[in-house]
Amino acid sequence: MKKYAIVAGVVIVFGVAVWLMYVNPFSTSPRAVTPQLAKELHLFIWSNYLDPTVKTDFEKEFGVKVIEDNFASNEDLLAKLQAGGSGYDVIVPSDYMVQIMRKQNLLAPLDLKNIANFKNINQSFKNLDFDPGNQFSMPYMWGTTGIGYNKKKASAPPTSWADLFDPAKLEPYKGRISMLDDAREAIGAALIYLGFSPNTTNEKELEAAKQVLIKQKPFVAKYDSESFRDSLAANEVILAHGWTGDIAAAKVANPDIEFVIPKEGSLTFLDNLAIPKTSKNQYTAEVFINYLLRPEISAKIVNLRRYASPNDAAKSLIQPEILNSATYSRPEGIKLYWLQDLGPAGDLYEKIWTEIKGQ
Repeated sequence: MKKYAIVAGVVIVFGVAVWLMYVNPFSTSPRAVTPQLAKELHLFIWSNYLDPTVKTDFEKEFGVKVIEDNFASNEDLLAKLQAGGSGYDVIVPSDYMVQIMRKQNLLAPLDLKNIANFKNINQSFKNLDFDPGNQFSMPYMWGTTGIGYNKKKASAPPTSWADLFDPAKLEPYKGRISMLDDAREAIGAALIYLGFSPNTTNEKELEAAKQVLIKQKPFVAKYDSESFRDSLAANEVILAHGWTGDIAAAKVANPDIEFVIPKEGSLTFLDNLAIPKTSKNQYTAEVFINYLLRPEISAKIVNLRRYASPNDAAKSLIQPEILNSATYSRPEGIKLYWLQDLGPAGDLYEKIWTEIKGQ
């Protein structure tokens, strides 16, 4: 009996020791438990803005299936979230839209402990006015808006917004011009052409921009934010109002494509990774965001999609011709504007855009 009592005592002491290793009864802090990954992650992103192999590689590494949907403008994204979000876990709003969504309480605060690769982001892209402290967003890609053109089809290289808006110059290109289907971008370009701010709320200035776009409309083949690069590469359009990355991608398919930032100035943007407040998979979303900020993953996306990355650690992995191209260029002497949250006045841009397209 004594022998069995000793054995039993040893077992009890060992059990208590093991219990103390994992549960400290004298600690007031609960032991951290790593959340489980969800089986699926729903991504809402701009078209042609991710390398498909990045999704499949993430799925293989983490066992999480990435389901992707696309939107054509920040306002489309906002409308979807305002309507309930449809279960999205990661979204990609531009700078000013992050600010709008923050004000409307549509975004979840990020747990930066789960996004260690934030350290890879260049300091100039951190802690910006639209999201102080990066509480709600992580920088993803940046670029500028300008004019893509076919150098063999255009009568002369465009240098000004007048080459896209002045009816006297557009006759040779009738039916072979595309404009972004985006109120802030299209109206913003017309405002810059007229010498006004692309963030104006002055109704007379906005009316003047509206008239520019109405006079341009007979020459426009389509308003398109999702496939204009393909139309440009296929010679279906000669002049395209568009973004650096898409036009650079068109040039890969067709070497005759070039890009110019008009001399009057243009828009620049920073697109960001964020999590809707309605997401039920925040930890999985943060793991995915952290994955996208890995240097090799960021570089892989840039090498395919041709937009510029704010990820310093990725630069050595990006193709040199991209780093030396218009993708990363910010020409000296040309003013670049950031779009701003205009509050209720922002609805006026949407109203004007609807009227222009309905003419």
